[in-house]
Amino acid sequence: MKALLLTAPGTLTMTDVDTPPCGDFDVVVRVAACGICGSDIHGLDGSTGRRIPPLVMGHEAAGTVSQIGSQVRDIKKGARVALDSTIACGACNDCSSGRENLCMSRQVLGVSCGTYRRHGCFAEYVVVPQHAVYVIPDSLTFVQASLLEPLTIALHALRLGGSGAHTNSAVVVGCGTIGLTLISALAAKGCRAIAAIDIDASRLATAKKHGATIGFSGNDSDVAAGVVAWAKQHGSGDGADLVVEAVGTTAAVQIAIDSAARGATVVLVGNVSPRIEFALQTVVTRQLRILGSCSSAGCYPEAIELVASGRVDLDHLVSRVAPLSEGAEWFRRLVQREDGLVKVVLEP
Repeated sequence: MKALLLTAPGTLTMTDVDTPPCGDFDVVVRVAACGICGSDIHGLDGSTGRRIPPLVMGHEAAGTVSQIGSQVRDIKKGARVALDSTIACGACNDCSSGRENLCMSRQVLGVSCGTYRRHGCFAEYVVVPQHAVYVIPDSLTFVQASLLEPLTIALHALRLGGSGAHTNSAVVVGCGTIGLTLISALAAKGCRAIAAIDIDASRLATAKKHGATIGFSGNDSDVAAGVVAWAKQHGSGDGADLVVEAVGTTAAVQIAIDSAARGATVVLVGNVSPRIEFALQTVVTRQLRILGSCSSAGCYPEAIELVASGRVDLDHLVSRVAPLSEGAEWFRRLVQREDGLVKVVLEP
């Protein structure tokens, strides 16, 4: 089959690779659409250590089931499906308790981190266990369905943060794909005061299309002070009730902490930097609740319902849809942070 293969750090090549075999409990999916994730961009040059060549990257995917294993009962050949990027064992205590994202044996599609290599979806076909696919309604396009994965990341973070209509104000730091889905999900859940923070003015404009009620430039030295003043107008005391950070740098996390009200919750989703400086005394003296959010667990049904009902519009995320054969060029343009590019979806 044809695949976009990471052959060396920074080098992507369209080539032929073996079609993956189908195990007894597996399904083979003919990939129809796969989004380029920010983690793919950051991992392209090898600096994150999670994209070790040779590797077929890609984990935001949807397609059609072309083959099923002998023990598969609930998924039919020809089914239109979205794929969960986390491949958990399904049998451990974490999996049994609904925390499959924390499974000690989990793998991630399109990731190679030294302890495992799991080829992903920038290819014509991918094989996954039956529990990692979710049937989608005909009303969803494959491009929309490929973006369910980042939406589930947002929904998981908001579940941990306890968001809902009772949240007076919420802040999202970073308006990439995850940040925009966070904003969309917050709006869908009834939060009426949503602040977006980013260093890119065009992304702030996009955030308002997704439901942000105000935007703040991350380049401003007093951005947190502006957020606090805004939050007070919405009955949130001396900061926002909920802050979700979707970048993963010292500067972004500091803004998130400084924007939170005393006793508020800060959820950390971004992880570009493996280590950051941390404002320990601020967190302790303001009694902030700091949570890390990893992947998602059990969020696909909600994500599918939100998109199918029209409460979340994923089409606004898509900057370009292009054939897989042009993947290397689109990676180059994303690495260079071309103006106006947020999400590129490739079609094998």
